[in-house]
Amino acid sequence: MDPSPRTHRRGFVRSAVAGTILMPGLLHELLAAEAAGDPLAPRPSHFPVKAKAVIFLFMSGGVSHVDSFDPKPRLAADHGKKVTFDHPETRNRAGYESLYLKRPGWAGSPRGKSGIEVTDLFPCIGEQVDDIALIRSMHTSHSNHYNATLGMHTGSFAFARPSIGSWLSYGLGTTNRNLPSFLVLAPQMPYAGTQVWASDFLPAVHQGTRVVPGAEPIADLARRVPTSRRQELELDALRALNEDHLRDRADDSNLSARIRSFETAFGMQAEVPGALDLAAESDATLDLYGLRRGQTDGFGWQCLAARRLVERGVRFVELIHTGSSGNWDSHGDMADHGKLAPQVDRPIAGLIRDLKARGLLDSTLVVWTTEFGRTPFNNTPYNRGREHHNWAFSSWLAGAGVKRGIVHGATDEHGIRVAENPVHVHDFHATILHLMGLDHTRLTYRHGGRDYRLTDVHGNVVKELLA
Repeated sequence: MDPSPRTHRRGFVRSAVAGTILMPGLLHELLAAEAAGDPLAPRPSHFPVKAKAVIFLFMSGGVSHVDSFDPKPRLAADHGKKVTFDHPETRNRAGYESLYLKRPGWAGSPRGKSGIEVTDLFPCIGEQVDDIALIRSMHTSHSNHYNATLGMHTGSFAFARPSIGSWLSYGLGTTNRNLPSFLVLAPQMPYAGTQVWASDFLPAVHQGTRVVPGAEPIADLARRVPTSRRQELELDALRALNEDHLRDRADDSNLSARIRSFETAFGMQAEVPGALDLAAESDATLDLYGLRRGQTDGFGWQCLAARRLVERGVRFVELIHTGSSGNWDSHGDMADHGKLAPQVDRPIAGLIRDLKARGLLDSTLVVWTTEFGRTPFNNTPYNRGREHHNWAFSSWLAGAGVKRGIVHGATDEHGIRVAENPVHVHDFHATILHLMGLDHTRLTYRHGGRDYRLTDVHGNVVKELLA
């Protein structure tokens, strides 16, 4: 007995798309509704800006601000001094009844023409400090990795919400339909997992697509049929079946989305391999990022791939260094910072130099951050590590629309609390959206009977950072 038309169609779909790369957003909902139009079509910003793309550099685990971008000579001088306060990471914790200041492990020195102090932990980034707007007064609402990581990406510290990359994709669309608008280059799964790049209640087409550095950055990208022409014929046949199917189901708003998903996936097969192939890059460029020819992993690969992706119109590229283990969470020994820093220092400095040399820094916003800082103290002055510290940490911006060679905000003499011009994560997000031409109070989405936004009901643009 012949299979039913519905069964036959399902089998044909499996055959036709077996070798394509259909990111989850494209599979489930390329369009929220056909009547709503194309959700990835380029849309005008709320006001004109130069920035067209974001490269978001996330250092997972909590980089110590006092050992990197906020040197504290007084902390070194007062090493071993007893301090008293109610800190969330030491409260009611056995062995932490007394707290003592702990000296930095790396010395700071003035860098560049601006004279901004950066420690020896990041010497290469320090050389680029004249292109950076450094924020020394960051603070966040949680001291746990999961919550702080979720908050840095979604503005929510307790519940799943759309990622900042998803919000930018939703607000601005994309200029290249053959590539996702939001890509995440992550060798390992971070704290908070896929929620870091999820679209949540936004149309699923806006969620991030994960790329894993290595020989096969995106699985199943190569087609399984012998020729491109045969795949085109199969997709044409599939489209005809879908359109015939749609004529009898005019109220099915997702069917047109699925039809487009096959077309977009086919375009990705053509463009993604070239975007992630570094073979055409010169030896000088590879050296800039600290790469060997043929290398397909490491943070240098992530940085150079990010440059190639924004060149091709990808709206938001996030680079996650390490993941939920083996990261910057140096409880036991701050010497771990010294092992991790060389993995990212040269590549990040190389990225800024490369973007600037190609004229891309004027249209690309580079963001460097971590989820929180680390305590300038510990339970003994000789404890080699530092604990989580959400009261104060450092982040920085560079590129399109950003003032260069400046410091905004300050912590106290020991780096314990923000002393001047505090910048909460909500303010950070509001500023990033502003630099991309979006008013954070107007970028909203109706869900569950209320209008949601990345900054919830908070956030102020830090105007002092704007060029």
